Amino acid sequence: MVMTREPEEILDEPHEQIMQRVCAIDVGKDSGKVCVRLPAESGSGRRVSKVWDVPARTKAVIDLGDHLACQGIQKVTVESTSDYWRIWFYLLEARGLDVQLVNARDVKNVPGRPKTDKLDSVWLAKLTEKGLLRPSFVPPKQIRMLRDYTRLRVDLTAERTRHWQRLEKLLEDALIKISAVASRIDLRSVRDMVEALIAGQRSPRLLAGLARGRMKLKHADLVEALTGQFDEHHAELARMLLDQIDALTAQIDTLTARIDTHLAAILNGRNPDPDHPDPNHPEPGPADPLPATGNGPGDIAQPSPDQRSAVPSTADLVDILDEIPGVGPHIAQVIIAEIGLDMSRFPTAGHLVSWAKLCPRTIQSGAKSTAGKTGKGNRYLRAVLGDAAAGAGKTDTFLGERYRRIIKRRGKLKALVAVARSILVIIWQLLSHPGLRYHDLGADFHTRRIDTERRTRNHVRQLEALGYTVTLTAAA
Repeated sequence: MVMTREPEEILDEPHEQIMQRVCAIDVGKDSGKVCVRLPAESGSGRRVSKVWDVPARTKAVIDLGDHLACQGIQKVTVESTSDYWRIWFYLLEARGLDVQLVNARDVKNVPGRPKTDKLDSVWLAKLTEKGLLRPSFVPPKQIRMLRDYTRLRVDLTAERTRHWQRLEKLLEDALIKISAVASRIDLRSVRDMVEALIAGQRSPRLLAGLARGRMKLKHADLVEALTGQFDEHHAELARMLLDQIDALTAQIDTLTARIDTHLAAILNGRNPDPDHPDPNHPEPGPADPLPATGNGPGDIAQPSPDQRSAVPSTADLVDILDEIPGVGPHIAQVIIAEIGLDMSRFPTAGHLVSWAKLCPRTIQSGAKSTAGKTGKGNRYLRAVLGDAAAGAGKTDTFLGERYRRIIKRRGKLKALVAVARSILVIIWQLLSHPGLRYHDLGADFHTRRIDTERRTRNHVRQLEALGYTVTLTAAA
């Protein structure tokens, strides 16, 4: 056999190891189908599978963990099925077993075979023993607790926004067009006017007189907009909506205070949950598998050497991330909660970007290569990165110029994804190298990198192609 080039050597990933004693659990709501793969006791070299049902109850799962530990099980695989996998993962890992959570789409059985819980558990065990499964990203328990707070704050904020929209719809039904004059319906001036309407005030002029700040300049428009048919049933419903908004606001403020306290405890090395003495014990996160490969860092703003001397305390991490254009304190908190602080799970920035689904996967067949879709990814992480990218696109910085350069040829959506990817790569660099600070490359970064001689040569060739003779004379 003649080889035209040297063969490429591809090393196995750490999780791609053949194991002799494994267990897999096909998870259900009330019970789980457990399959254990062991060498046959006859010594024939063959493998044997043992399958049985275990109730999804705390005592039963703890007994299962003791049994698997006695069997010398090297790896336990739990399929991510809704939230039903949590009891299995939590308790089995607490018994000292090596448990991995895998995404259901990665463990589908071979097409054409019967679909039963027993066959699914056996298939999952066979994939486990041959090292063919990618474990999901599992953050530490402290980060998991922080994630619970930040995600609930995001959800409650979205719910509060929906209540403001319901209030606006109610005012439209009462022929009150205040949202056509005010820039936002949650302004203090609008709140005062709605409260006055609920209290029984119907005079448009008196209502318009409640305007504050720059809204006072729109007095005539406000009088027209506040002329409507606001009656008692509108007042009753508006009162309910405002009470709901106030309650949600109080809950959001409580969560924000708790997030600040919890994150400060994590960054300072304290245990934010004194009821659990082992805060470093890993707990499950989202069932998104770690990518095998990813894109490189690309053009990003790297920290400058003169800013590497002073090593800031970990308590300043949110402030460090806040220096990135578009990233505010709340966005920084959500990002930390979603990706954690330990970047060893992501060997390169490309791995993190690939896990977050901010780069399209490559599809190559023969000489043809196409770019696939980016995928859904972590919706909380993608949402805040999208907000950060939109904010950075309005700044006179490297990221803002990157957004404006890409939007010209690729459109707004792809420009946002590209800038969000750059922001995530910068965050990976900052978390992977404690002590580094963000240093913006400047909006003129690409202009400064342009080769003057190359630009001159290109312009001369273009003029010569049009039939001109070009003579260059240096400017005085």
